[in-house]
Amino acid sequence: MTNNTIKHLGIVENIQGSYLSVRIVQTSACAACGAKGHCSSADSKDKIIDIIDTAASSYQVGEKVMVVGETSMGMMAVLLAFVLPFVLLIFSLFLLMALMGNELYAALLSLAVLIPYYFVLWLNKTRLKQQFSFTIKPINN
Repeated sequence: MTNNTIKHLGIVENIQGSYLSVRIVQTSACAACGAKGHCSSADSKDKIIDIIDTAASSYQVGEKVMVVGETSMGMMAVLLAFVLPFVLLIFSLFLLMALMGNELYAALLSLAVLIPYYFVLWLNKTRLKQQFSFTIKPINN
């Protein structure tokens, strides 16, 4: 049985109406390793997650909460940010190579194809923010 949720321990930083800002510590896969003191690749950083919750007034600043999201959100984010642009880049590179025959111009134009792609993503950021939404749950001590 697979786990379909992503969970992070967080602390409520700010509450404004139904909007909460929760600070989570994002760690790399090896940050919890016992040998991290001898390795330069172990890192962690704080992230602020904005969450819309109608019961925001029931939380207090400084309260520990569990931030929960669906695994499918992570997969969709990887698809939109990395997989689709890579496919677009490779497809446009081969197409432009066949049409132009000049490798340098084909490579530069295929990179330029990514500019409108990311611009369209930026234009749809409010829609994407709604699609990639987290929920919080109180931690019972």
